[in-house]
Amino acid sequence: MINIFRKILIKLFMIVWFALFYLKELFQANLRVAHDVLTPRHRMKPGIIAIPLDIKSDLGILALTNLITMTPGTLSLDVSTDGSVLYIHAMYIDDLEGLRREIKEGFEKKVMGVFG
Repeated sequence: MINIFRKILIKLFMIVWFALFYLKELFQANLRVAHDVLTPRHRMKPGIIAIPLDIKSDLGILALTNLITMTPGTLSLDVSTDGSVLYIHAMYIDDLEGLRREIKEGFEKKVMGVFG
């Protein structure tokens, strides 16, 4: 009984932690796009990148793709048929590996924590 209660508390903590993380990412992305729109200088470096996925569940992939699409400046385009690669369009690709790492270690890792 105590183990079930402990698992529920850990899952709730992970959901709250993920929500705070996503709100921070959403706020930063909104600021970046707004700054680019409102200032005369053009800073976009758009492109399409492939991100290898470690997440295996369909629900997790669905959540990840939707969260990326809801974040200004990024759009999920497609998932490979075997679910191992996610293709996204990003407006700001200053550092390709940095962006890939940001999505894998940020979004994907936290989605895996919440959706298993």
